[in-house]
Amino acid sequence: MKLFSLRALVASAVSAVVVAAIAHVVMLLAFFMANGFKPDYFPEVNAFFVPQTLFTLLFLAVLAWVGAYATWYLALAAGLVAGVLGALIGTGVPIVVSGTPLDGTVVDYLVATLVGINLIFVLLVILTTATIGRRVYAGIAAYGPRGVRAAGAVERRIAIIRRPPATLADGHVTHLEKSEIDLELAEEQWESYVSVLETAGWSTVEVDTADHLADSVFVEDAVVIFGDVAVLGSPGSEHRVEETDAVEKTVTELGLKLARIVAPGTLDGGDVLKVGSTVYVGRSSRTNAEGIHQLRHIVAALGYTVVAVPLTKVLHLKSAVTAMPDGTVIGYLPLVDDPQIFDRFLSVPEEGGAHVVKLTDDTVLMATSAPLTALLIENLGYRVIAVDISEYEKLEGCVTCLSVRIR
Repeated sequence: MKLFSLRALVASAVSAVVVAAIAHVVMLLAFFMANGFKPDYFPEVNAFFVPQTLFTLLFLAVLAWVGAYATWYLALAAGLVAGVLGALIGTGVPIVVSGTPLDGTVVDYLVATLVGINLIFVLLVILTTATIGRRVYAGIAAYGPRGVRAAGAVERRIAIIRRPPATLADGHVTHLEKSEIDLELAEEQWESYVSVLETAGWSTVEVDTADHLADSVFVEDAVVIFGDVAVLGSPGSEHRVEETDAVEKTVTELGLKLARIVAPGTLDGGDVLKVGSTVYVGRSSRTNAEGIHQLRHIVAALGYTVVAVPLTKVLHLKSAVTAMPDGTVIGYLPLVDDPQIFDRFLSVPEEGGAHVVKLTDDTVLMATSAPLTALLIENLGYRVIAVDISEYEKLEGCVTCLSVRIR
């Protein structure tokens, strides 16, 4: 995973070279055709556009490195900035080097080239950056070691997971009576869960196992992801405090930016439900008012709005409700304190049916313990993939708890 930064650097450089080279070659061909296919023009035209090409390459590489390829419109803007600056500086440097002072006349000439001789060059850079350049970057940066998509890659889908510890049976419960745990079956169920994620196109990154932390398999509680920002939680249960250490190491190696909830604030990831730009946060026994306050401050700068949700009947908010790909919040009504808080709420007939993981825009993962809800969801036009997680349900776990998804 430590290769991700180097891989992104290489991707930035290569994509910049490709864009600049395409713009340069097309300009040569354009002038060649415009001048009656006479090869004598090649040296002169080449000499004129080499500085523009080199400066554009430099600017594009830097902009790609800082995330310009994250979306097509950012790539378009990066192409505009790199093309204009590259054209202005590349045209101006040879003039200044020749001994001509950079006065108003020269500046006027440079600006005029943007709608003259440099116009096609700039347009080529803009269009190529948003299309070919972005694809080249994604092709190089998207995959790190063992096929894992790198942070910052275009259209990434990563699932952070953590293998069940040998002490899983010692896991704590608050709203259920303690049941005997079949560790061998739990291991098989975890493997099946991971297999479903990978089959659905998710690359998995495994956090180091911690046998002394009984609840550590529920990795969702340790961190919440907002784009390229990982917000480390502050566990509301003393016996889970150490769980964030290895998770912090993993998200750092993935290249994510870090923020954290600090004491006296507490926040478990299981209390955080993202629906578009709205972040519902359960005020539970594990997440306190100070934790919600800190999260609100962190994500406001990222364009999210936090809505606090009273919670008294379950351990975490996502023990009661989750969200469908279209943003509809679903929940088992007897466990939901106030369904009117949510913009769109759909009641489901089973407790286990309240928990879904979005795999794609039309596919969800859920537990086999809710066949009636699965049928309801299928009738709404979704594909349902069900997996048996009965051993984790005995520990108040659900399908969302066993992974942290990065899109």
